[in-house]
Amino acid sequence: MRILANENVPLKSTDVLKAAGYDVKVVGVESPGITDREVMELAIREERTIVTFDRHYGELIFRHGYRPEAGVIYLRWRQFQPDDPGKYLAELFKNAGIDLTNALTVIDEDTIRQRRYSRED
Repeated sequence: MRILANENVPLKSTDVLKAAGYDVKVVGVESPGITDREVMELAIREERTIVTFDRHYGELIFRHGYRPEAGVIYLRWRQFQPDDPGKYLAELFKNAGIDLTNALTVIDEDTIRQRRYSRED
């Protein structure tokens, strides 16, 4: 799996994902300051799943037509330790068999929801 961690994802979490064997590109390290649209374009071009704490990615998908095939994971967590998102996602990817393709996946403290999209929406 190829992941694009948005600037708001803690570096300790990206380290956890890298240690678990995932190909992780970290926006805050490799391309600091790029816009959300540029993050989307990068994810589409490199076929990466975006991981973010930014709710505006849903708007970019459903109102502005960005359609990253590898999907977007939006974490709606209020309190966590810096490595918690990485640990959670590593376990989710390994055990749940969740299909992230063409979906906005919203993960909060209690639930996982997905809203699918297609390239033509």
